[in-house]
Amino acid sequence: MFSAPVYIKGFVRTYAMLLRLDVAGVMAALEGELGKTEKFREPPPLSEQKRGVLDFLTLQLSKLNWRVAVILLVAAVGVGIIFSVILLWRHQRASDPLVNLAPGVYQPAQSGETAPLPTNAARH
Repeated sequence: MFSAPVYIKGFVRTYAMLLRLDVAGVMAALEGELGKTEKFREPPPLSEQKRGVLDFLTLQLSKLNWRVAVILLVAAVGVGIIFSVILLWRHQRASDPLVNLAPGVYQPAQSGETAPLPTNAARH
């Protein structure tokens, strides 16, 4: 579950404080237990760890002031939306909506397509 003794010690210390136990006594007992195991007797060497791009990005992100970063991100998104709306509005205003409309041709009404005239019986 834990890859290094520092995580075990931190977890046990926090849990002992939460339960209001004797933290010093619990930590001394833990040191004795960890000293018996080969895996956790000494901390892992730092020189053997390979650092990649993800480690670098994680380190840089941990240095950010997130309150300022979120405000800047929201401002940048707002400016982008406003800029997009202005561009769309200018494009719509400059374009002619009738550019692809074919010329209109008058077609007289064909017989049967007009309303019938009222009969003489209906006039009286």
